[in-house]
Amino acid sequence: MEQEKKRVSVLFMLFGTLFCVCLITANVLETKQLSFGPINLTAGIIVFPVSYIINDVVCEVWGYGRTRMLIWMGFAMNFFFVIMGAIADWIPGAPYWHGDEGFHTIFGLAPRIAAASFIAFIAGSFINAYVMSKMKLSSRQNREAQTDAGQSGIAFARSFSARAVLSTVFGELTDSIIFFPLALGGVIPWEEMPSLMISQVTLKTLYEIVVLPITIRVVEFTKKHDHEDVFDHDINYNIFNILKI
Repeated sequence: MEQEKKRVSVLFMLFGTLFCVCLITANVLETKQLSFGPINLTAGIIVFPVSYIINDVVCEVWGYGRTRMLIWMGFAMNFFFVIMGAIADWIPGAPYWHGDEGFHTIFGLAPRIAAASFIAFIAGSFINAYVMSKMKLSSRQNREAQTDAGQSGIAFARSFSARAVLSTVFGELTDSIIFFPLALGGVIPWEEMPSLMISQVTLKTLYEIVVLPITIRVVEFTKKHDHEDVFDHDINYNIFNILKI
């Protein structure tokens, strides 16, 4: 009997690649500081929220198990990038090369900031995926009722929008609550921490809201293309069950 071959989703592979690229790019862009009036930010805000959008899309289409694998893959690739950059930064440059200062600015990430970034990413990403998964399960009954009434498209857009935004709020809030005190505690005044965290969460959430129409269409196309729409019944949410997809 011919053994059935497991189908590999090209779209999932593309989302995984983009997810890793976004995380690595955000690390590089974080070295530049931006100011918009009274609000101070890092250039990483340009791309980092995209990782949460991909997290939402993957969890919505393929479920928490695939998202868990995606998050750990992103963590591993980002960790590899940071370690390789640190090694290259540590090796003395050639006598004729005068770019040490600029190279160190980009790749000489302080261990404290690197550790805070990794911990915050893992916690925030898994909170985002967990909230997304649970809200999708709870919305299924209402969705089926509205499907019977011929309002499936509107029902999906509303329910997905709600869980995408709320999961981002919880995920980004967790990320900020962990990252800023660990990375910048004692460097910036503690009384400035709440406003800094709130501004980060607010702007990243607004980012997701602005691109929601595109995200909804991407999800609809992906579900139709891959014939997937996973509901996480009886799933183990242990973040270390990496290969349980």
